[in-house]
Amino acid sequence: MTLMVDVALLLEQGELRLHAVHLAKPDAAIRWVATSELEDPAPFLEGGELLLTTGLATRGWRSQWDGYAERLVSAGVSTLALGVGLTHRRAPVALARACEQHNLNLLEVPRETTFVAVSRAAVSLIEQRDESEARLALETQRQLTAAAVRDDPRQAVVGRLAQLLDGAAFLLAADGRLEVRPVGPRRQLADVAAAAVELNRIRPQGLRAASTVSDDRHTKLVVPVGLRGRPGYYLAVAVPGRVTNVRRSAIATAVALLGLTLEQERDRRETRRHLLGKTYELLSRGEVDAAAVVGEASGVPSLPGRVQIVQVTGPEDVLEDALVGLERDQVLATVDAGVLRVIAAPAHALRVAEDLAGRGLVVGVGDPVRLSEVAAAHATAMLALARATTATGVVKWELVVREGVVGLLPREVAESFSVSFLGGLEDDQTATLGSFLRHHGSRLKVAEELGLHRNTVRNRVAQIERTLGRSLDDPDSRAAAWLALQARQYPV
Repeated sequence: MTLMVDVALLLEQGELRLHAVHLAKPDAAIRWVATSELEDPAPFLEGGELLLTTGLATRGWRSQWDGYAERLVSAGVSTLALGVGLTHRRAPVALARACEQHNLNLLEVPRETTFVAVSRAAVSLIEQRDESEARLALETQRQLTAAAVRDDPRQAVVGRLAQLLDGAAFLLAADGRLEVRPVGPRRQLADVAAAAVELNRIRPQGLRAASTVSDDRHTKLVVPVGLRGRPGYYLAVAVPGRVTNVRRSAIATAVALLGLTLEQERDRRETRRHLLGKTYELLSRGEVDAAAVVGEASGVPSLPGRVQIVQVTGPEDVLEDALVGLERDQVLATVDAGVLRVIAAPAHALRVAEDLAGRGLVVGVGDPVRLSEVAAAHATAMLALARATTATGVVKWELVVREGVVGLLPREVAESFSVSFLGGLEDDQTATLGSFLRHHGSRLKVAEELGLHRNTVRNRVAQIERTLGRSLDDPDSRAAAWLALQARQYPV
């Protein structure tokens, strides 16, 4: 993809008559040329240099070569080029062995080749590389931009990028789901599972983070895509070797173009979400025909004759992920004032409710109703949601109804009422009161159930009435007592 100035290319410059004593890494890049006669030039180097030396300070060295080579490798030196015919007639054997030991390229520069000639040749190659990179960068931008205006811009940009990188590329959704499958001449380098792991690791940092993993043979990147807010996608790339400037420019261009595509998608999504919100609003007012017209404009499939409403609360980012998934499945879902609302056929609605509860969200489910009765279902779903917590799982309105009136009260209110109403009663009196209410005031049946004499029952009821300060023959008193007893077993 680009002209790489490496040791192998420099050796091809015949006029220099360079000789490779040890060529550990022929593809080692040369970023610049440095000359030094110091025993330890490492502190003055930045890495990637072709280091020229005549070895003036190394006359008589034997064991010292090992430390010298080790220091150069630690400094990132690409290649050591020893000028022979002055201090050393040829590269010392101990130096060659040290370079072999530390995997460092070692060249001999013949006496007739000046260091200036070597520097000039290397700099010329670097300048050619820079010019080539500039041309290639412009060409990659042109090709990627052309891909971005095709019918499927995501697929086109990812595919073109993979070709330009001579590697592999694919696109992940924010939840790790595969959006564009691995493409490119080296698809075998793509590791979707590993990229998803990296995505989860960097996700909390939003658009500010990226992941790069490299070894001697390959480099793999995961880069967030988006211009604002949370990343919409993550671009994953795998290339042979290192990421050159041209490759880096191509990846940056692809990320920018995919970000623009994402913004267009978000604009369309916001318009559709507005229409879906209107559809839900019309249904909740009983305007089924008008809702059908708006729903058709937003691309939602027609709803069945009977539906169920699911209402959900929780962290904003989790709700957004859930909404995106429901939209992908073509379910009528909308978020309003921090509440996710879903309308679907009853069986589907319950599956959705269980899935959302599994994500740690708070979920309430209304009664199944005819499509024309969505307003009532909306209200019952809201009441069910008010009873739900992350610990309760899915709360269905039908179960709330089975609990009776106490199920409609907030937990704290019901418990406080029960304590205040029954607080003065002993346990045996509470049991007698419960039996009395179940048997509609029949003292004989209470005596039979509890194994007591009827006079004992009569005395207990009288004591209960004195403690409560009201007559149990009064229907209101009986209703209040029943509610207090039910609240005592208020479900957790």
